[in-house]
Amino acid sequence: MTVKLYPRLLVFLLANTLGTQNVRHIYDEMDWSLYTFECPQECFCPPNFPNALYCDNKGLKEIPTIPARISYLYLQNNLIETISDISFVNATQIKWINLNKNKITNNGIEKGVLSSLKKLLYLFLEDNELEEVPAPLPSSLEQLQLARNKISTIPEGVFNNLENLTMLDLQHNKLLDSALQSDTFQGLNSLMQLNIAKNSLTKMPLSLPSNTVQLFLDNNSIEVIPENYFNEIPKLTFLRLNNNKLSDEGLPPMVFNVSSILDLQLSHNQLTTIPFITAHLEHLHLDHNRIKSVNCSQMCPTSISEDHGYFGTMPRLRYLRLDGNEIQPPIPMDLMICFRLLKAVVI
Repeated sequence: MTVKLYPRLLVFLLANTLGTQNVRHIYDEMDWSLYTFECPQECFCPPNFPNALYCDNKGLKEIPTIPARISYLYLQNNLIETISDISFVNATQIKWINLNKNKITNNGIEKGVLSSLKKLLYLFLEDNELEEVPAPLPSSLEQLQLARNKISTIPEGVFNNLENLTMLDLQHNKLLDSALQSDTFQGLNSLMQLNIAKNSLTKMPLSLPSNTVQLFLDNNSIEVIPENYFNEIPKLTFLRLNNNKLSDEGLPPMVFNVSSILDLQLSHNQLTTIPFITAHLEHLHLDHNRIKSVNCSQMCPTSISEDHGYFGTMPRLRYLRLDGNEIQPPIPMDLMICFRLLKAVVI
């Protein structure tokens, strides 16, 4: 559907508002392209959001030609199999593309079509048929979401030019340890969130970007964390390793001795003892392991008898989950003496 504000009507409105004087001058000076909004007939162009194009849930099999004014493009929940250059020949302002829940394959992505979108910031390709990370990608990209595909391969150097990328989501794919080489994440200097949950990893990924703040590795088969592993990612704050195969033998004694970590999740593993934690940790999830008892003298990161003072080294743990283990209540009193800021204990 094409929506137009006709020139004669606008002149009539101007004449009634301003009088006839200078109306011809205004008419000649106006840029009529601003009042003509081409809209693909398969899509919806909201009048109050002229930079957005909604083509979602339309049963589309291909991407229509995108008008030049569009910055935000919604194409999710269709039957699209290909991404062709012809669709984006005029779309030089695109910042956001949502192509979730389609049928896109790597062969269906025309080479260079994504990298030609020089202003693209957000690319959503979740729930498609991709078998590898698409390449090449535009260097402007800030978020890349590829969850729930069939990705087993990450092409060499695919991330090298993505210095602006802050979020990479690869969860629920088919990644093996062999897919993550020591240089796989090279170039991701701004990356803050990395999600590789629900894959087939047995080892911790190598050489993660040093700026990583959130690392999600749930639902893999990881058995061992190398000693000093987290020293290379000094800003790590949130770490999720739920539903893996971690045992006491797979954890070096001081592996979590990292002051930056505030939220540590180790639920549904094979631990029999509580690992060492720092006084900075605020949330600890250890439910559904094989822990039989709580040894407060070992668990407490500082001396229980020490007077920390208001701004001292008092442990900051506020939430502790221990249910699903073999621990019998009541909660040891020493636990509460050590962690004086605890607000919730699940046991």
